[in-house]
Amino acid sequence: MPMGGHLRFRLTTRLPALAAMILRASTFAPTAHALSTACSASKSPLAYTLIAKERLSPDSSLLRFSLPPPHTRLGDDPTLPTCIKVVHPFATDASGAPALVEKSYSPVSHPAAEGELELVVKAYPPAPGGGVGAYLCSLEPGEQIRATVKKPRAVHGHAAVARRWASLGLVAGGTGIAPLLQVVRIVLADAADETRVRLLSVNRREEDCLMRAQLDALAAEHPERLQVAYSLTAPSQGWEGYTGRGDVEMIRKALPPSTKDGRTMIFVCGTDGFVATWGGPVGRAPNKPDGSVGEKVQGPLMGLLADAGYDASEVFKY
Repeated sequence: MPMGGHLRFRLTTRLPALAAMILRASTFAPTAHALSTACSASKSPLAYTLIAKERLSPDSSLLRFSLPPPHTRLGDDPTLPTCIKVVHPFATDASGAPALVEKSYSPVSHPAAEGELELVVKAYPPAPGGGVGAYLCSLEPGEQIRATVKKPRAVHGHAAVARRWASLGLVAGGTGIAPLLQVVRIVLADAADETRVRLLSVNRREEDCLMRAQLDALAAEHPERLQVAYSLTAPSQGWEGYTGRGDVEMIRKALPPSTKDGRTMIFVCGTDGFVATWGGPVGRAPNKPDGSVGEKVQGPLMGLLADAGYDASEVFKY
């Protein structure tokens, strides 16, 4: 690896947070041309066309969408994770009246993927005020969705995930694998990034391990940088991986240890209950003046990760 890349990694793990942010901003600042081709340049919903659909499990699908021309990628900065908010055009409220229903999805594809994005979606049963997943999974190639690109999510003060930590632990429950797989792809795509990643995917049955083939392929391609483990809460006979929703012993075996020096980070993503079990509940700021839901609040670190000795600064709850 070039000396400059190594020096940049060492500096960003040791300098104060503000200095590290300035250094990263100068390294990854997007060009004017890049800004002009990113979907996030538009604040209005854009049309994305479904071009491929693959069943991943009995109730989940991998959906590939083309980006609306002339846009060639999602975010302004291709090194930062992206997230889109999908509008359900047929949603109704409890009385059957039309209702505005939206849901956010993190693509599993790299933010710099040219001309397309991929979503992993679970088809939860349609319900008043919900049903976005069922709507998406009902689409056929050629049909379109309307969505906006959300601003990058700040992780303890900054949205960067590459070249930021020495060790990164990722804990996914079910479809919580989506944003974490995107993080994996961003980190591994940067040849100058020395981050070592350990990912734990927790599911009910083996068939529910979403994107397993892709994760295993990445681990085989980057054996020194990525390790992947699976745990099942309802394992079949002969299962050789971890079992259960998680415990301190599993954490010590599957995730990087706490260092309390800013060089380790653990991400947790899944249902509200899953996240609460691992790191404590996520709160919400008061609703905004326009009535929209307030931003997520990390809240105190609790649960299994607290029991395992991690500091709140080492954990981020999606």
